[in-house]
Amino acid sequence: MKLLFVADPLHTFKTYKDSTFAMMREAAKRGHEIWACEPQDIVWQRGSQVQAQARHIALTGDAHDWFTEQAVSTVALASFGAVLMRKDPPFDAEYLYTTHLLTQAERDGARVFNSPAALRAHPEKLAILEFPQHIAPTLVTRSMDAIRAFHAEHRDVILKPLDGMGGAGIFRVKDDGLNLGSICETLTRDGQETIMVQRFLPAIAQGDKRVLVIDGEPVPFALARIPQGGEVRGNLAAGGKGVAQPLSESDWAIARHLGPILAARGLLLVGLDIIGEQLTEINVTSPTCFQEITDQTGFDVAKRFVDAMEARLQSA
Repeated sequence: MKLLFVADPLHTFKTYKDSTFAMMREAAKRGHEIWACEPQDIVWQRGSQVQAQARHIALTGDAHDWFTEQAVSTVALASFGAVLMRKDPPFDAEYLYTTHLLTQAERDGARVFNSPAALRAHPEKLAILEFPQHIAPTLVTRSMDAIRAFHAEHRDVILKPLDGMGGAGIFRVKDDGLNLGSICETLTRDGQETIMVQRFLPAIAQGDKRVLVIDGEPVPFALARIPQGGEVRGNLAAGGKGVAQPLSESDWAIARHLGPILAARGLLLVGLDIIGEQLTEINVTSPTCFQEITDQTGFDVAKRFVDAMEARLQSA
């Protein structure tokens, strides 16, 4: 079967930890053809199907020169057994336009994971609003007055942009309110952009847990991303230390509640972020941590994912 990965440039992959690479490696092991393109390679023209200028690659097993290019050709997305949308955020206008092209590809007959309609419907920061019983006190606004009132009530808060990833743009403001005004002006661009504010969760000291859910079923181990060196952010991209651990009772409860709901909407792979017992984000664009969990626990996350993808395709 031919698989197309819509992803960031291949030369940027850090293969020792990249989850998309782990998917490719497992799929190639099973004999599937691996193809890749970037969002800007996808085109549609009246009278034809959605197509991409894609690269057929072979994996070499080398950590640095990890692939060789077998061919480059313009191929209809519907001709692939599956299309995997693995482009990292930001979830900006161009990302949104790509999901619309992928929806058109579905009309042509393509099978796309995660569903482009579901990607549009579940922005990663805002998707938690549907499940208030699992989240900490949270405010979504562009009003600086509302943010000040929220801080006055909760005294220790986290502020973050809605389109960030890897912990970028996250600020903590403690009880003294130091720099709250400046931070609000910066993040909201003087009230022009909406942000999220949440009560600070001290349990971050034990890690920001990434819980992977594959076709509605939780992976039994989470990766706790523990802040280092005085950082408030546990994100691996911000220097956090990743420690795999079994899911807690509350992790299981949250994942088992959300998993079937999100899977039914076309989200084959979801990454839940949980601090303590509180859900903080629902990641759907390109959830990561496959290799860290597998390396530390022996649980083969990529195998579980490709199993689930193949099962979905066979059941169609």
